[in-house]
Amino acid sequence: MNNTGQKLYLKAKKVILGGNMLLSKRPEMTLPNLWPAYYSKSKKIFVWDLDNRKYIDMICFVGQNILGYANKSVDKFVFKNAAKGNMTSLNCPEEVILANKLIELHPWAKIAKFARSGGEANAMSIRIARASTKKEHIAICGYHGWHDWYLSVNLSGKNKLNNHHLPGLIPDGVPKNLKNTVHPFNYGDFEKLKKISKKYKLAAIKMEVGRNSLPNRDFLKKIRKFATKNKIVLIFDECTSGFRRNLGGLHMTQKIYPDMCMFGKALGNGYAITAVIGRKKIMSGAKNSFISSTFWSERIGFLAGIRTIDVMKKIKSWEKIIKNGKYLSEKIKELAKKYKLSINVGGIDSITYYSFNSKKNLKYKTFISQEMLKKGYLASNITFLTIFHTKNVIDEFIKNLDPIFLKISKFENNKINVNNFLKGPVCHATFKRLTD
Repeated sequence: MNNTGQKLYLKAKKVILGGNMLLSKRPEMTLPNLWPAYYSKSKKIFVWDLDNRKYIDMICFVGQNILGYANKSVDKFVFKNAAKGNMTSLNCPEEVILANKLIELHPWAKIAKFARSGGEANAMSIRIARASTKKEHIAICGYHGWHDWYLSVNLSGKNKLNNHHLPGLIPDGVPKNLKNTVHPFNYGDFEKLKKISKKYKLAAIKMEVGRNSLPNRDFLKKIRKFATKNKIVLIFDECTSGFRRNLGGLHMTQKIYPDMCMFGKALGNGYAITAVIGRKKIMSGAKNSFISSTFWSERIGFLAGIRTIDVMKKIKSWEKIIKNGKYLSEKIKELAKKYKLSINVGGIDSITYYSFNSKKNLKYKTFISQEMLKKGYLASNITFLTIFHTKNVIDEFIKNLDPIFLKISKFENNKINVNNFLKGPVCHATFKRLTD
């Protein structure tokens, strides 16, 4: 079978550092040497590779397309207005419209700033927090991008970020003088946060509201009270969770409000737009700090954000993806029970993931991607659901997954050897292996 995508990827690795722009979308992360790697077109949950093979995308990395690929309403609005001009000497009015929409959804916030990536938005929020408090130290919980401020955690030990989505990462290139300026604590570990605060004067507490599970309200409540008492800026990173459980930030469902919050991914349904919103006093503290970028002022991202919010509101997209995400999780659990496989199933409903409680977990993950690819699916152990991952789609997916789980049960019981069934190398662990 011709695999034009893999051939192109081999060429890409010679001229693009790392082979592509997003680590999680490297073929090695899913199915080394066999993954189609590139797409020619997409629609709803369908993706066509460079050889015009059509797949049902059950992954939808990394959750930016809640409304599906090439959403007609969003695309039409963007194309029509972008055709009038994307960047000029004057600003586009859409940035004001999008700012107002986000602030209306989050009455606790009064000021907005925009960027084009989650990493940028996170870095911006840290700069603002440090500027407004005149303090430097940051406590973090969760994944917050690639910038120096965040990766500096591992300057004091390469395993510090292991529980924050970045296991084993060596912080090469990060200035050594940033050591011990950012301090990690695990979700739910309030005592660790208090210890950090006793040792360092914290400018901010930055955390994800929920990633691997739904929010722990009691924990968040403690954090909010603690931050207020100690004059620490509380920042919620909702680049992944935003718009996946309600129209806006997941924190709104808990009625616990931060001082700043970031949104990305789903905000533009595939177009580059991220936002930082916050309380006026905190945001205004950065007036004298230089935070600016040419392409933060382009029009397309704002257009996409405006129409995406409008469409989500109209169809109540979060209700659809939550319902079907719960259904998918239950079907995976049933499949595991059927074949007596021990698995962990997690996520926030609209993001569903599972892993096998086995030393051969990565091999099983690789095998699933390999076998489902043959059946016309882009699949792994995680699904970022869209409105087009319907019950019927999930039922058909589970039907195709069933014989694969059966075989995995035989692997696990040592009746047959999984190594004999893998057609290529084992996939890389999330962020653990960054080299070839």
